[in-house]
Amino acid sequence: MDDNFTIADATAATDIPVFVLSFRQRDEVAAAAAGGGWRVVAARRPDGLEQRFLASGASVAVIDARGAMSEGLDATKALSRAVEAHGGAILILVSQSDTVHMRHFYDAGATHFLGSPMSSAAMAHAIRFAHRHVERLAGSRGQSSGAPEPLGWRFDPEMRSLQITPGLANLLGLSEAPGLLSVMRRLDPEDRHLVRSALRRLGPDHGSTAFAHDLAGVGRVVQHLQYDSQSGSLHALVEALGVAPDASVAVRDALTGARDATSARRWIDRQLAEGQSIGAILIGLSRFETVNTAYGRAAGDVLLRGVSRRAAEVAREMLGREAIVARIGGSEFLVASPGANAAQLADAEARLEEAISRPFVAGGEIAHLGAKMASAASMAGDTAASLLRRASEALLGDAVPVEPNAPPMEELANDLHRALERSEIGVRFQPQVAIASGQIVGVEALARWQHPQLGEIGAETLFLAAQRAGLEAQLSDHVQRRALTGAAQWPSKLGRLRLSINVTASDVARAGFADSLLGRVDASGFPRSRLTVEITESGIMADLTEAARLLSQLRAAGCRVAIDDFGTGYSSLAYLKALPLDYLKIDKRLSHDITGAHRDRVVVRGVIDMARSLGLAVVAEGVETDAQLDLLAKEGCQYFQGYLCAEPLDVPALANLVQG
Repeated sequence: MDDNFTIADATAATDIPVFVLSFRQRDEVAAAAAGGGWRVVAARRPDGLEQRFLASGASVAVIDARGAMSEGLDATKALSRAVEAHGGAILILVSQSDTVHMRHFYDAGATHFLGSPMSSAAMAHAIRFAHRHVERLAGSRGQSSGAPEPLGWRFDPEMRSLQITPGLANLLGLSEAPGLLSVMRRLDPEDRHLVRSALRRLGPDHGSTAFAHDLAGVGRVVQHLQYDSQSGSLHALVEALGVAPDASVAVRDALTGARDATSARRWIDRQLAEGQSIGAILIGLSRFETVNTAYGRAAGDVLLRGVSRRAAEVAREMLGREAIVARIGGSEFLVASPGANAAQLADAEARLEEAISRPFVAGGEIAHLGAKMASAASMAGDTAASLLRRASEALLGDAVPVEPNAPPMEELANDLHRALERSEIGVRFQPQVAIASGQIVGVEALARWQHPQLGEIGAETLFLAAQRAGLEAQLSDHVQRRALTGAAQWPSKLGRLRLSINVTASDVARAGFADSLLGRVDASGFPRSRLTVEITESGIMADLTEAARLLSQLRAAGCRVAIDDFGTGYSSLAYLKALPLDYLKIDKRLSHDITGAHRDRVVVRGVIDMARSLGLAVVAEGVETDAQLDLLAKEGCQYFQGYLCAEPLDVPALANLVQG
């Protein structure tokens, strides 16, 4: 039996939309707005900003310019005309040190600002004051703000009723409509999957999410969902991004001239519908963010255009004139061709890798890029979404190792929310040993998931599943909290050991993360002086400026900091000199290679010498044999961890090992 469906005003006084633009993937602004009763329409990129703001139905725009002053100023200028025309407000969030530059934002059209650090309550109040400003403007003009009527819907589980706003009803041409179940049945299967995944992400600890899909007769839309944990009701604002062009038209990415992602998906869907098989290659550039940071955005744009040209040349040469090249997003590209078989795709991958590895000239400098690639061929029943998902999973699988015989990522991602709620995820501690004395001097905390059906799952697979489920931040917080709480309760025989915990690249991008982490440390009772915070080399490269700021804050607070997995990414003496570090941890692959060819040993020797010349202690990971340990000791490595000493242990086993 279908649910009730009514066309009603789904935007009560506490459902007023607020448009939030954040350049650093922070979520506390959206969370604070949602906690204050606003319905959040969130954006990460400034593309089509004025159109998106107007389509959101919001009268207040919040621009998070912390760490992104120039981007924030450009966004303010882009929105100022629409805000002024409709009597709206622009609230700017800036770092305290940047408040001296607020006059530039006011000149560009901003109406309010708030300096960081700020509490969630302060952010909610600032949004409320900005909205009162809008109401006063409307009163003085004797009219409403003039913003477009919001597009949205609300589902009340108690009443089993679905309500939509008049604006959405008009857009869809509805006077009455089928119930919720019938609506779901009318969606494309891939879109149903998106809906279910978004709903699974919602809960008491994760109150908002969003997903995008195509809506017949409307075009591309984004559904911004918010969950009210008290009433159990679900609210949504629908952001219409515009009517999609015809599938036969190749929409071009403005920067590179390649097709854009939407156009490429439509091309694949059209070819599949006509019975063609499709071969696809995804290209993920490595070291691009490093070059972009070092030489500036203009140089980065030159690099992307160069990659696009080289990819197009290889595609024509190896896959024929019907092959297409698309920029999927950021520094990720797609090459696709009708009729390409596995051998042709493999040959094309090799040529693409060679072409992209050749030096580029950008900003008057010679720049080197690398690329990770993965391919997939279409199967019966495929759509563009399913084909590209397989290629993306292969690309992600190459980037992050997964334990043998691991279950599908989608299955683990679906189970992860429940695992966090039921405390199925704990930590083990792997000893770190001083090579000179043989004493255990510290441990690294490693996550372990005790899955009720699949048994123990390790940290790499666990965090990969969290990335798929959009739960990286929650998982990272949970593991850090469990490690600190457990270490604070160690028996006295472990009282001198150092504890190492890991932070992720997404942690680095979170505003106020250093304060949150230090608060977690102090609440646990574990001393800061015995804590080492480890961040991977790839995490540093994701945002070098934010990483340097985070490490400086943690070191000034009494912690020690380390680069983890050194040697797996873009290793650079320049950034090692610039970062405040105490330890360098050699990746296990380098530890294994030291017993190989003479050249491998020379590489490890160079890394150790470089670290020691900078005053950094060196820890070798993944040491499994006496021969590896002997050679590492001869090269001057001070510490090691790995199965040669012990696997990751629970506290009783660790205490017995230390005592023995």
